[in-house]
Amino acid sequence: MRRILDDVYSPDDIKVLSYEEMDRLAFEIRDFIIKTVADTGGHLASNLGVVELTLALHYHLNSPQDKIIWDVGHQSYIHKIITGRKNEFKTIRQYEGLSGYPKRSESVHDIIETGHSSTSIGSALGLALARDHEQRKDRVYAVIGDGSLTAGMAFEALNHAGHLGRDMTVILNDNNMSISPNVGALSHYLSNIRIDPRLHKLKEDIEFIISRIPRIGSVMSRTIERVKDGLKYTVLTGILFEEMGFTYIGPLNGHNIEELLNNFKKADMIKGPVLIHVNTIKGKGYQPAENQPSKYHGVSPFKIGNGERKKERALPSYSEVFGRAMIKIGQFDNDLIGITAAMPEGTGLNIFKEKFSDRFYDVGIAEQHAVTLATGLARGGKKPVVAIYSSFLQRAYDQIIHDTCIQNLPVVFAIDRSGIVGNDGETHQGTFDISFLRPIPNLTFMAPKDENELQHMLYTAVNLGSPAAIRYPRGDIYGVKIDQDLNKLEVGKAEVVKEGKDILIIAIGSRVYPSLEAARQLAEQGIEAEVINARFIKPLDKDLLVAKIKKFKKVVTVEEQVLNGGFGTAVLELINKEQLEGISLKRLGLPDSFIPHGSQEMMRSLYGIDTSGIVDTVLEFSAADMGVAVWPRKNA
Repeated sequence: MRRILDDVYSPDDIKVLSYEEMDRLAFEIRDFIIKTVADTGGHLASNLGVVELTLALHYHLNSPQDKIIWDVGHQSYIHKIITGRKNEFKTIRQYEGLSGYPKRSESVHDIIETGHSSTSIGSALGLALARDHEQRKDRVYAVIGDGSLTAGMAFEALNHAGHLGRDMTVILNDNNMSISPNVGALSHYLSNIRIDPRLHKLKEDIEFIISRIPRIGSVMSRTIERVKDGLKYTVLTGILFEEMGFTYIGPLNGHNIEELLNNFKKADMIKGPVLIHVNTIKGKGYQPAENQPSKYHGVSPFKIGNGERKKERALPSYSEVFGRAMIKIGQFDNDLIGITAAMPEGTGLNIFKEKFSDRFYDVGIAEQHAVTLATGLARGGKKPVVAIYSSFLQRAYDQIIHDTCIQNLPVVFAIDRSGIVGNDGETHQGTFDISFLRPIPNLTFMAPKDENELQHMLYTAVNLGSPAAIRYPRGDIYGVKIDQDLNKLEVGKAEVVKEGKDILIIAIGSRVYPSLEAARQLAEQGIEAEVINARFIKPLDKDLLVAKIKKFKKVVTVEEQVLNGGFGTAVLELINKEQLEGISLKRLGLPDSFIPHGSQEMMRSLYGIDTSGIVDTVLEFSAADMGVAVWPRKNA
């Protein structure tokens, strides 16, 4: 039997379908996504939850004339499938394949590129204002999850949109989840709306009765309005959004296409901003994902029959090692506090939470608040550790400077997913943290070469008494021996991990072991490279580095981050400050561009920061006999 999906190549192809056919199409799309993501990996549970919602949106709207803005965008797979990318879908998140997020270069239907949360309402309001300036009639719909609604900027946009009163529609996709279960007062508020739909019927009945009471003078009219307002505050759902200037519709069954379409039509007839609250089930249609939506939010290739990974990990991740180190420290330090922004599993703090639930705080998708909360805890005598992905920490930059570092408070930033992250692409690559943190006064900044050094750096940072940051990569550890005892590192001290006589390699963090392997391969070709594990990005080990740079003259720095303002730049600044002459420096790192999606190994090879790239650079460097420009030039 031919699938309906086989004949869907654009949104126009679904507009001729009956409700029954749309339900069949939803089933086929779920099957298609499950089978594809089982091979490629990707975001599963979030997409399975919005199949009917996406179909209803494209059935109702005329994309791209009408605009659909996906918050975060990890749930846009169905959108991609029905907007002409079905045949390419097997390339999702693969190098030079489809992005896992909306991408303007892929399709005219991808209106705004996203990857981080809580931006959709602001973008949609901007599009609505632009439309009104141009006196057009296109409709603007933003789709935002209940988890994303915990972020402050979502409320900033709601507040502004309600104030301006422009025509736009916000779809609140409420599945009681972000990546991990939602937290906070807003989550409880939405839960109350979700579990008592009788209130919605009561709202309609009361409004109908009041509207039928004839006016018998201005006094009675005012009395009725007061009664109506009192009843609204007492029993009506959605009061939070209505008081912000939105007309509230819902909650609706997000898996009932007919119900969704009927209410989309109602929304289009209402003047001003409308919020439609829909309830969906994350992971719907695939039992393992329904049972464990956090686990199946983002998945590696898996076996469809039981949901197990096709390739089991041989080693734990850096995140897990970090979590275990937090437990190790927390067992004898009662002041240790763990904080994350809706990512307890992703950061490894979930295991700390299990052991010390009274010393763990998940603030929701609110990175700014996470940092400022930590400063208050630090000022109160505690030792807060804020675990956030590198690309998400960008969202809290002002708080790091203003709230933490100016006051010189002992907050530790555990920066997970630093460097190349892989298949999530530009929005998630952790390639800027050295550049944006290194200039901040009072901040000590470290990067471990392996998991054992990570635990010692965490212990050092927690007991430093001033702001500290540790960056470490996504992925599996090396499998080195983990010391049972924790040791404080001497701040600002590097280590020579291999001696040599021909050229100096200074590596930081994840690039130390590839540099050591490069040195081994170079030795087979007659070049003896000395390798330094810098350990500290700030402060640098001035004494050791100056002495070694003077000795070798030819220096290569290696880092997994953009070169602009990075670790190599710090070494360059040291050479300048110390007025070292005749030094030939080659910096290896990432270029001045956003890094696309692709596996970590492929990206590191592409940009020449893997072992082969380091070997090639040193060979070229040596063969050219200081062929790069000497810096600084004598008599310049």
